[in-house]
Amino acid sequence: MIKFQSKFSHIYVEKQIENLPLSKLIISKFNHSNIIKIDHYKDIFNRVRQDFQVQKQAMNLILARKTEPLLYPASDMVQDYKNPNSFYNTPILNCLYNCEYCFLQGMYPSGNLVVFTNELDFYNSIDQKLSMLEDPNKPMIVSISYNTDLLAMENLFPMVSRWIEFARTRKNLIIEIRTKSSFFHSIKDMKPSKSIILSWTLSPEEICKEYEIGAPPLLKRLNAVSNALDKGWRVRLCFDPILLINNWETIYNQFIDDVFSQIKTDKLRDVTIGVFRMNKDYFNRIRKRESKSDLYYKNYVIEEGTVTLEKSERQEALNKIERKIGHYLPEDKILMWS
Repeated sequence: MIKFQSKFSHIYVEKQIENLPLSKLIISKFNHSNIIKIDHYKDIFNRVRQDFQVQKQAMNLILARKTEPLLYPASDMVQDYKNPNSFYNTPILNCLYNCEYCFLQGMYPSGNLVVFTNELDFYNSIDQKLSMLEDPNKPMIVSISYNTDLLAMENLFPMVSRWIEFARTRKNLIIEIRTKSSFFHSIKDMKPSKSIILSWTLSPEEICKEYEIGAPPLLKRLNAVSNALDKGWRVRLCFDPILLINNWETIYNQFIDDVFSQIKTDKLRDVTIGVFRMNKDYFNRIRKRESKSDLYYKNYVIEEGTVTLEKSERQEALNKIERKIGHYLPEDKILMWS
């Protein structure tokens, strides 16, 4: 388990938000941190010549106000992006984990964490969008953990529980919470809500050990998934990204069998699958920083600004994975990025 207290030797706090309730709550958890008041988070987060990976080893914390836009159309990197009512937001920038395939290391100049504590503004942005949906016959879907892992930090920043309570009171709204965390216990006593999807990213243990640095092993994630399903939560499994490592087909076939031997499939909402893909600018930025990961030196193609596998190769891999999952789930419960 990550020892969170040691992560934040310094906490930078924007003066304009230091008295917000969430700011005060977070600061109260770190009595031994140096508190430094600042005018704007970008003065720290956007400094030049920062080393993302060095900062990830000893992250500092920045508390700030998020300004417009507070809501973004869903990225075309996700399976739901064609739904006109799909969005994401960014309550936190960066993640406690350090997965080698993660786009965040190419997106942000800093490895430090930014927590936006003006939570009411986030809620208001959703209320405003709910009143003017492009297709009012479809629910609005908002991924709130797209650029981070909120559940992994719930004991520090109690955002997930607040988002769950917010979603309960809104019609036609679904909140998706993506995670690799095993910390389901942080919300286990809450009443399940049909407005919430808990989405767990699962990978073969070989992938967990080699590429998902700091994240819990597969077994702990599976235990969290099982507990959530037993409690009555709506759960999505994400086999994404599928990495074509040596002997990948055998590894993933065994992985899928192991997963569905422990999960009650009749209770699952769905499963998403996708191969490695990344915005080409983020990809190039990571390589320029001399990434040592073998993932950045494979034979990829660039399609519409996205670095990914050649079409026939990725389609063959996805079809094989889809067929394997099809032994356990109906076709309409398998969502594919292609």
